[in-house]
Amino acid sequence: MAEGFLRHLAGERFESLSAGTRPVPLNPLAVKAMAEVGIDISRQQSKGPETFAAPRMDVVITVCARANDNCPVYPAATERLHWEIDDPAETTGIEEERMSVFRSVRDEICHRIRAFLEAADNAPEPPARIGRPLRSRSA
Repeated sequence: MAEGFLRHLAGERFESLSAGTRPVPLNPLAVKAMAEVGIDISRQQSKGPETFAAPRMDVVITVCARANDNCPVYPAATERLHWEIDDPAETTGIEEERMSVFRSVRDEICHRIRAFLEAADNAPEPPARIGRPLRSRSA
């Protein structure tokens, strides 16, 4: 969801890359939650962090404890941010209860991405590449 928001809100200002600690297919509830706000993430694919070992990352954002603990070490110049956000894929219950959690996480991610972009716009030299290991289950 974060990759989708960054692509949608930042346009061409950033190159957004994302990975999961254990890549799995996109969660249909994440796709549905994002579609509710007009963002299509259905073509995104979960990738492992090793996919991005070679490119230089300006910023790496992890969004759950597992991702933070298992994030590869990137060059010292890389800025590391950690946003502790619950993994909505771990929610149980009927679909509407689970959708409520996905919506809440979606909205929190949107808020954080907007704040990140505002801070980047006010920085002397905004980053160009963002690699973001997501979570063990794609959201």
